[in-house]
Amino acid sequence: MALVELAHQENARGDFFVDTTCIDCDLCRQIAPDTFSDIGDQSIVYHQPDAPAQEFDALKALVTCPTASIGTISNRNAKAAVEAYPEAVDDNVYFCGFASESSFGASSYFIARPDGNVLVDSPRFATPLVKRIENMGGIKLMFLTHRDDVADHEKWASHFGAERILHRDDISRSTSGVERQLTGRAAIALDNDLLAIPTPGHTRGHTVLLYRDRYLFSGDHLWWSAAYDALNASQSVCWYSWAEQTHSMQRLLDYQFEWVLPGHGRRVHLSSSLMREQLETCVARMRRQSRVAS
Repeated sequence: MALVELAHQENARGDFFVDTTCIDCDLCRQIAPDTFSDIGDQSIVYHQPDAPAQEFDALKALVTCPTASIGTISNRNAKAAVEAYPEAVDDNVYFCGFASESSFGASSYFIARPDGNVLVDSPRFATPLVKRIENMGGIKLMFLTHRDDVADHEKWASHFGAERILHRDDISRSTSGVERQLTGRAAIALDNDLLAIPTPGHTRGHTVLLYRDRYLFSGDHLWWSAAYDALNASQSVCWYSWAEQTHSMQRLLDYQFEWVLPGHGRRVHLSSSLMREQLETCVARMRRQSRVAS
């Protein structure tokens, strides 16, 4: 619960506020950009909502916040915001909201499929979200892109009887019970529309999920940078090998997709040709950074 006594002094005067427990996950700024902005390594309210749509977005950000750092001075009814999740991104792909502090506020996604629904990475095991997903047919597969964003995976898998998938190189004590542990560097068809592509770099066992040759669930491998207005990856959050991550990025040029849906960073939708151009530019930039570092 956000505390008024910890509220940033830089918050715009009014009902909504952000307190100093914020971990700068960026989700509030993605969900409600008319209300939230950054100040150094945290977020603040820079503009109080002054329209119903802005207030609804601000409440969705409040619901999603992994550290409960967003609050209101008055008692606002957030029921509609809670019920907004999972929220449609495109077609049958949804953003789950309800981010978890243990995964540093990573985004997670839900794919509604006739052959079985898929949860990509783990949101908080929040009762309203669980009930909504029950009503949407439950979860057959739980795809974990890497070790950092597993959050409440055990609770989700146990509740829905879902098969969890994670690369063996990222298995730890907390994920030792994962049912399907991928190996090697070759792409693996999980179903006729689901392809797991190992992308070591950010972590040793990082793997992305390509759905219908259209949606790339990229974990912490690749994202859209608002600052650069481009696809991006960063050495500052590469925990295993920048050289490996650069090579993994190059390998993605073998695939076609129109959406990048990351765990951290902004998502983006482009034509497949523009996405390829962006990816080529990103690979070239990563190579330059490697040469500078060496």
